Amino acid sequence: MSTALISSLTYYLSEHPYIVGFRWGHSQSWGSTWCFLITSIFLYIAVSSSLHILLSAFLRRNRSVPLGHIPDIHSLLMSILSATIFAGILLSAAAEIRDTRWFWRRSKTATPLQWLLCFPLGTRASGRVFFWSYVYYLTRFLHMLRTVFAVFRRRRLAVSQLFCNSAMAFTSFLWLEFSQSYQVLAILSTTLVYSVVYGYRFWTGFGLPGSTFPSLVVNCQLLLVVCNLVSHAGVLAMHLIKGGCNGIGAWGLNSVLNGASLLLFLNFYMRMHSPLRRHIINTSPELEPSNAKELTFED
Repeated sequence: MSTALISSLTYYLSEHPYIVGFRWGHSQSWGSTWCFLITSIFLYIAVSSSLHILLSAFLRRNRSVPLGHIPDIHSLLMSILSATIFAGILLSAAAEIRDTRWFWRRSKTATPLQWLLCFPLGTRASGRVFFWSYVYYLTRFLHMLRTVFAVFRRRRLAVSQLFCNSAMAFTSFLWLEFSQSYQVLAILSTTLVYSVVYGYRFWTGFGLPGSTFPSLVVNCQLLLVVCNLVSHAGVLAMHLIKGGCNGIGAWGLNSVLNGASLLLFLNFYMRMHSPLRRHIINTSPELEPSNAKELTFED
């Protein structure tokens, strides 16, 4: 029974004809044009900002709009999607390594890790891995709903939040448009962390006991930042050693966006653990965000 289930999951996550035959293209994939990307990001910023201004103008100060369990259901959906993408791209990467290993000698690729960090020059955005990269790209727009929830519930809108969510959508588009190296490891680490983070938000959203570890969500995000830094260093090393990785120009732009996001996150993390904030929490425990809903960098 378990063998049949595993075989069935493997087929539908990595061997289905649609997944194997996937090809990224402006006429074949929804949302695959620069116009769509730029328009979507502009609408995201415009709608979020407009909601924030309207609510600030017409509602009393510190009054939130009740959303019920809509954000918690969204968290459950994102957790399931993240876990599915993680399993799908993990199985797909294993299948691609199995099927293309014979070709690696031409590109000076010796191990699976080298392939994960550095795609051979001439790699096209097609096949199993890029299908799940495409699914991940689409979920970035679903992730943007967190901003709307934050505006409704806390009447709060941060420029860093708008920047980071927009950068995530832009980066995942670059992965597909330029068949960028390193994206497999990035998607694996991100979806693994998000499946835990969103699952935790769903769990606590229904009043169930939270983690005994303080700031679980923020620490998961910190772990993700560290993984990204290590992976970027690995890509640069492989590019210099092998004489070229596919999509290295897009990787450079990606690195700039990740660097800006890292600075914003470190600023948030330092403020969160500042002595002044700890003094305020110790003297006024009711101000601690975790007593209600854990405050995080991306909320």
